[in-house]
Amino acid sequence: MKPQTIKIDNVEYVRKDAQKEQGAKVDGMECVMIRTYSAGVHFGYLKRRDGKEVELVNAKRVFYWDGACSLSQLAVDGSQKSENCKISIAVDSIILTETIEIIPMTQDSITNLYGIQEWKK
Repeated sequence: MKPQTIKIDNVEYVRKDAQKEQGAKVDGMECVMIRTYSAGVHFGYLKRRDGKEVELVNAKRVFYWDGACSLSQLAVDGSQKSENCKISIAVDSIILTETIEIIPMTQDSITNLYGIQEWKK
């Protein structure tokens, strides 16, 4: 197995092929995961940010996730147990107030999370 990192002069370097590819932008918009103060967790393409207010397009709400220990891991790796996740249908646009966290998503996570079967009743 190849080492993932190397330390030179007390600085740790990560192999380029071990890094996750950032998600592709759509119309110049980055795909992000958002945690809000009271509206939960959402992901989608960041159209606009004004202070704590953000507008996402092609957005989905995450009601429940499994297979990742935190939102950080979910934004980077996606879910390792996607069959247990509860992710809503997509909405064209949503404005979220009281945003407290914005995490850029990797291409692996985007593919994984948008591919999860929509949870609805």
